[in-house]
Amino acid sequence: MGTAGSAVVFAGLTVVIALAGLSVVGIPILSKMGLAAAGTVVIAVLVALTLVPALLGFIGRRVLPRKVRKAPAGGARRAAGDNGGARWARFVLRRPLLVLVGGVVGLGVLAAPALDLRLGLPGDEAKPTSTTERRAYDLLSEGFGPGFNGPLTVLVDTKGTPNPKAAADKVVETVHGVPGVVAVTPPVFNPAGDTALVNAIPATGPAEAATTDLVKTIRGQAAGLKADTGATVLVTGTTAMNIDVSQKLSDALLPYLALVVGLAVVLLLLVFRSVLVPLKAALGFLFSVAAALGAVVAIFQWGWLAGLIGVDQTGPVMSMMPIFMIGVVFGLAMDYEVFLVTRIREAYVHGESPAEAIVTGFRHNARVVTAAALIMISVFAGFIGMNEPMIKMMGLGLAAAVAFDAFVVRMALVPAVLALLGRRAWWLPKGLDKVLPDVDVEGSKLQALDAEPAAEREPVTV
Repeated sequence: MGTAGSAVVFAGLTVVIALAGLSVVGIPILSKMGLAAAGTVVIAVLVALTLVPALLGFIGRRVLPRKVRKAPAGGARRAAGDNGGARWARFVLRRPLLVLVGGVVGLGVLAAPALDLRLGLPGDEAKPTSTTERRAYDLLSEGFGPGFNGPLTVLVDTKGTPNPKAAADKVVETVHGVPGVVAVTPPVFNPAGDTALVNAIPATGPAEAATTDLVKTIRGQAAGLKADTGATVLVTGTTAMNIDVSQKLSDALLPYLALVVGLAVVLLLLVFRSVLVPLKAALGFLFSVAAALGAVVAIFQWGWLAGLIGVDQTGPVMSMMPIFMIGVVFGLAMDYEVFLVTRIREAYVHGESPAEAIVTGFRHNARVVTAAALIMISVFAGFIGMNEPMIKMMGLGLAAAVAFDAFVVRMALVPAVLALLGRRAWWLPKGLDKVLPDVDVEGSKLQALDAEPAAEREPVTV
């Protein structure tokens, strides 16, 4: 508990940082989901530190398999030396450069489609053709054009203008002249006569890139119309709001990524007392997320292998997908990193060579990381069978990201990089070494206490 408890605390903190960081995006639903999930993680960490040890104290050795309970002292430890984790670590140690290059190239190839990532909020056009919503969408598109499913609402505020009707007519004329607009309805005024609504029908569907450009073009005309007529022109409606939400999420992606990764690197710097290990952990996470986004783009945007998972219609990737994936997968990835590398560092600090420490870490914790990853992959993959395209996309993206991170990055790239770096992996500048607090995740202070001879007791007469 002295070492595992610290690992649980710091692993939980990385997850809390990633999930609570969703609040910086400025989208209420993401903020609520992130804070609720972060609170759940805090409760889970408290349970792991209090209730679980208490239950294990009651159960005692009965929690262990019968083979381990009946084994002589030290026998189970010797048998554990030949498990799959140790054998895999030795394989990587024999060919670290080959494993590193192969893993990076493989993830890079999978990530290539992400360069064509196009974000949006898919609507009825992305639903299966068997649904009534999709059939209605197709009928309207065939009869009136694809833009009829996503009209743009243009609001004309004519307060203070000398001739509100003339101002509204000028707006209608200008909007109708914008390329990509096929029809504009006459202005409809409110009872006060100072505000008018105009509907503009695009030539393209609501989720197409041309419609996004059209909204930007009409908004770009607003300043000129204000100067000519004195009226304020705003573009709204479901299509425009979806475009705005997608843009807001896109703009928040890099600041959110920088915040979460930056805080996690600082936290891992405290845990591992190393500069290179936290940077390697963050870089590996970026590789796995990029590869998962590439898979999502290839299937849901390009249509590769779409029929295998029941994707009837390709289109843009859901705008919340990248930032939500980063929040969830980053926490899991740092969990795997902390559980795996803390055991490696513990062995290294206690006197093993860098290579021996890698084998020891994988011998004890590779199965834990593998089991945890398989559980999460199974949970996320279950959403792929759903009919809702957005849920299907979320399930595939998260399952792929966890698989890439756990089995390629943590199980292959991490030991390969540590093997190539050797003792340099644990390098820390002397200035930082003096400033950073020693959280002692590896339990060296506990070992020192155990090594101290017990104080002699003097007899006491009662």
